[in-house]
Amino acid sequence: MIRVKDVTKWYGSTLAVDSVSFQVNTGEIVGFLGPNGAGKSTVLKMISTWLPPTRGRIEVAGHDVVEEPLAVRRALGYLPEHNALYEGMRVNRFLRFMGRAHGLEGARLSERLSWVIESCGVQAVLTKRIHQCSKGYRQRIGVAAALIHDPPVIILDEPTHGLDALQVVAFRSFVLGLREGHAILFTSHILNELTGTCDRILIINEGNILSDSRVEELELKAKESGRSIEEVVLDIVRSAGGAQ
Repeated sequence: MIRVKDVTKWYGSTLAVDSVSFQVNTGEIVGFLGPNGAGKSTVLKMISTWLPPTRGRIEVAGHDVVEEPLAVRRALGYLPEHNALYEGMRVNRFLRFMGRAHGLEGARLSERLSWVIESCGVQAVLTKRIHQCSKGYRQRIGVAAALIHDPPVIILDEPTHGLDALQVVAFRSFVLGLREGHAILFTSHILNELTGTCDRILIINEGNILSDSRVEELELKAKESGRSIEEVVLDIVRSAGGAQ
């Protein structure tokens, strides 16, 4: 699971994240929603050990991100918004390289390679160089690399960016299939992507968590008020002084 407790992050004199607390349990898919500059990226960087929190505590699969960063990285599968891939490598060699980088060898490496290749649907491009692959396939390759070591915690940062409508639907189905045995944090700027996939949605703005609600609770508020779920979310932001 992911546990974030009273976490604050300062960049010099700029407060980026202010006493944020939430958790994502095993078996949950939790959406993380907020405008640009809301603090989402800073929170993700702290969870993934790229940045230390100024104050507070973060645990991933029971490991503290400051005290046990290597254990956190072993437990975490992370697809960043800007999918960093080795452009000149062939897909099959890249995935094998990523598996070995995570300490996989022999039968276990072969087992995980077979699983990610089939589950992420990259069979057709295995012998292509990554730069020859389409945006959709590049996202699939990034997901395969993030999951190669079978991590219990998964972070997907804007994973459907650049995908067409059919690819988005297929990706949602794939993520839902990962729920069992995993804690998944899924970020997006598009609310419909989160409501169609997630159990709960965290709304962040100006470094503060404004809401931590189950999707059905937001949908019920929208129905009772005769408004769209987008309008309900916007009201939550506006009520905190985060939008005009």
